[in-house]
Amino acid sequence: MLFERESGKTGGRVTGFFDRMKKALGATKANLVSRIETALAGRAAVDESLLENLEEILLGADIGVTATDRIMKSLREMQRQNRFGSAGEIRDAIREEMLQIFQGKHGTAPAAPVSGPEIWLVVGVNGTGKTTSVGKLAAKMAGAGRRVLICAADTFRPAAIEQLAIWAERSGCELIRSRTGADPAAVLHDAIAAAEARGNDLLIVDTAGRLHTRGNLMQELEKMKRVAARKMAGAPHQVFLVLDATTGQNGLSQAREFYKTAGVTGLIVTKLDGTAKGGVLFGIVQELGLPVSYIGVGEGLDDLMDFAPRTFIDSLFFDKAPGATEADAAASHPG
Repeated sequence: MLFERESGKTGGRVTGFFDRMKKALGATKANLVSRIETALAGRAAVDESLLENLEEILLGADIGVTATDRIMKSLREMQRQNRFGSAGEIRDAIREEMLQIFQGKHGTAPAAPVSGPEIWLVVGVNGTGKTTSVGKLAAKMAGAGRRVLICAADTFRPAAIEQLAIWAERSGCELIRSRTGADPAAVLHDAIAAAEARGNDLLIVDTAGRLHTRGNLMQELEKMKRVAARKMAGAPHQVFLVLDATTGQNGLSQAREFYKTAGVTGLIVTKLDGTAKGGVLFGIVQELGLPVSYIGVGEGLDDLMDFAPRTFIDSLFFDKAPGATEADAAASHPG
């Protein structure tokens, strides 16, 4: 896993990833954890007014009603049991409950063994960073030794095809494309045949960016899934939904619709470095139970990162990686 912190290792590489995450989540930290700490400052006891204040902070940070209710239910039960010796202990309780929301809901869902290439569909609304994420994901998998083929099935946007062509060149992956306006399912059919003929073990498909409220476009996505299933047993093996973190609760409504129609297996959450609404991850995972697979924290080729819950939570609540030494911090910033 990209974040070695999850396995308990320490070192400069871990501290470096922690620092990148902390920098990316700076606005979310200010909108969530900093406000929690302000609410707790100087409070000698835990009372209902404090709990109500914390509830407002969680809702204001786009964590959502379902996840907020879960956290507040836990806090109120702990208060009832007199488990808070001071208001400051609430901070740790909130952090632990947030971590529990992600338990078992991260990474990539295991796919059954296949005799041909795995087929991954990447879906989402235009403007979320979907096509860019396809390119970064292809580069990431190619760097891990996969033989990747990219399928440009967003045939309604010539710019998307050209953008993918650039990413394919940068990542050293081949690209299957067709004319503007071609049937996306037909392009996918040809791409699967090409992947089999060329010996690729992974086909990543950029689907047409679609509004989740447009039924005809969702039906088109269903058609693509049927084509994939006919050509390859168990396909599509992964369906990643790309969400723009800056949309906040609107991202949750998108996730609901795609989850019902597209059979989403994992989330790619982009633009976390440019928003104070990173708390939306908690709401989506709590309500839908979908795993967060990857997160985008910048525009660079290597800025699509494996999601690691503990690193995500720690970077919100701590100034440096727990367990990291000053030598680790220095190693992560050579020179």
